[in-house]
Amino acid sequence: MPTRESPPSWPSDNPNGPIVNSFTKLENHPPEQDLALTANVKGRVNKQVNSVVVKFAGDSGDGMQLAGSLFTETTAIKGNAIATFPDFPSEIRAPQGTVAGVSGYQIHFGASGVHSPGDAPDVLVAMNPAALKANLQQLKPACTILCDKDSFAKRDWEKAGFDSNPLEGDLLADYQVVPAPITTLTKGAVAGLGLDNKAADRCKNAFTLGMVFWLFSEPLDQSIKFFRQKFKKTPEIGEANVLAIKAGYNYALTMEVIKATYTVLPASKAPGVYRNITGNQATAWGFLAAAAKVGKDLFLGSYPITPATDIMQELAKHKWAGAKVFQAEDEIAGITSAIGAAFAGNVAITTTSGPGMALKTEAIGLAVMAELPLVIVNVQRGGPSTGLPTKTEQSDLLQAIWGRNGESPLVVLSASTPSDCFDWAFEATRIAVEHMTPVVLLTESYIANGAEPWKVKTLEQMPEIQAGQLPPTDGSWKPYDRDCHSLARKWVPAGSPGLQHRIGGLEKDQFSGCVSHNPNNHEAMVAIRRDKVDRVADRLPDQKVKGKNASKLLVVGWGGQFGILFGAVSELQQEGYDIAITHFNYIHPLPKNTASIFARFQKILVCELNNGQLAKYLRATFPQFNFQQYNKVQGQPFKVSELKNAFVQQLQEA
Repeated sequence: MPTRESPPSWPSDNPNGPIVNSFTKLENHPPEQDLALTANVKGRVNKQVNSVVVKFAGDSGDGMQLAGSLFTETTAIKGNAIATFPDFPSEIRAPQGTVAGVSGYQIHFGASGVHSPGDAPDVLVAMNPAALKANLQQLKPACTILCDKDSFAKRDWEKAGFDSNPLEGDLLADYQVVPAPITTLTKGAVAGLGLDNKAADRCKNAFTLGMVFWLFSEPLDQSIKFFRQKFKKTPEIGEANVLAIKAGYNYALTMEVIKATYTVLPASKAPGVYRNITGNQATAWGFLAAAAKVGKDLFLGSYPITPATDIMQELAKHKWAGAKVFQAEDEIAGITSAIGAAFAGNVAITTTSGPGMALKTEAIGLAVMAELPLVIVNVQRGGPSTGLPTKTEQSDLLQAIWGRNGESPLVVLSASTPSDCFDWAFEATRIAVEHMTPVVLLTESYIANGAEPWKVKTLEQMPEIQAGQLPPTDGSWKPYDRDCHSLARKWVPAGSPGLQHRIGGLEKDQFSGCVSHNPNNHEAMVAIRRDKVDRVADRLPDQKVKGKNASKLLVVGWGGQFGILFGAVSELQQEGYDIAITHFNYIHPLPKNTASIFARFQKILVCELNNGQLAKYLRATFPQFNFQQYNKVQGQPFKVSELKNAFVQQLQEA
């Protein structure tokens, strides 16, 4: 794979690459003109709403993730604020029609106030009884339920655990149920194409998507373009999906059971070029931008693991940017190859999730000992062991901070939203390179697979990364000569003329870099490595608080639950409660003003998707403060309603 001596101009060196083609300006697009859009049902009204939550749910083979993604793309192009939550079944091949096999995709979109994917859907698409069963307890009153009544035969609702057909009794009396013969109508719409029964049946997600597009006055153009592009090698399949989505749109247009349609206005956004982006995509692009700023090639050594694999797959598309991707035979080979790449002078990263992080532990210690720049991405999922591979959790924090043998300090950062994964991947690289230390970047399944609009950045808008100059070759240089401020040693690639040196996992002499078993030298090196990480805090920005005048309750969060926590606190602030929030992205070391923030509040409540790992860390770091906990360990993100209830209770007790 070719390398380059200088970084490209980001991203214009690849005018036909997938990044540039993904950029879209925020504007409305009318639907294709061949649709019969002038007809309407007498008495039907169109309502403007500020925000809506829609959930697509069905069997793993029903295409709900694709339907949700296409709906998200359209709302992003229209200019709505969006937050999404794809929810996959943990079993690879759960029995068809069972609750265990339900796959869901929830999107919250609107003009303002969209901080989370929503507590409960306003509209539920239930492709079978199992999808209905899995979501029934979470529906809002008067929720609209679009369902495929062709999938509600006796054997179907019995397999889902219903005692009778839920469409026929009083179970759904509080909801607006739209039972449509989706399977039958889909097959009718594509009948002229000569597809077999299975291929025709697989178009029913497009039919359903057309119904939802009509319900929210959304155009079909983006999805039609997608189908034709995706299936350009099998155009009959692409045309079948186009026919199905149009048929669904027109069916919803003419059926009388739906009494209202809805228009969700665009959000107010700063002018610019935006695109819809997932957390894993943003992470990959942040690394590409950082490597370009450093002026070196990017190397990823990894082993596939849910939910981190998409980062590797995304980077594999970008050879044009000097990215090298090595799919190793296991986690250990993945990280050790990245360590070798760092020694050779590449911007080096490795990606994994919790079980893979455990396997990488010894090699992370090697990177600490060798003091090489390396970024380890942990996209967290439910554990322990293989645990809940497709569910989200924040249970690897203590592993990231302390989970190595010996005294092995490193920097730990966390990302908060899908789009800011870009910034934190960039920042993780900056710290690793400038401070010559491994950095762990924690994301979560929730934000890795979630999506939101991202304002595209250019390289000129990104801060500089100082990789440092090579030392003189007059024989005066020692491998562990250090910067007097950061204590970082020089980054000297292997084989640099006149700068040959040893490196490895055994303790080094603090000056020459040769192997040393001297007790005093070992103690000095342990202290230096600790102080080097502590001094990273000298260049960190101050920790921020939302709620400057509050003093009663401080909500503390970290990582991917930011939007939900922020939304709950903002709503209570608007209701007049004395509450504030601070959310950590720099975790080890912490920003220097952290203690002064805690000192301002009567009560401190730490909220996280684990049994209190950040709370334990804060107690160890700041024993003078009393940290309360609010925890959830269900493989699901927080809900705004449950957080508000917990916060109000804390305020009443205070």
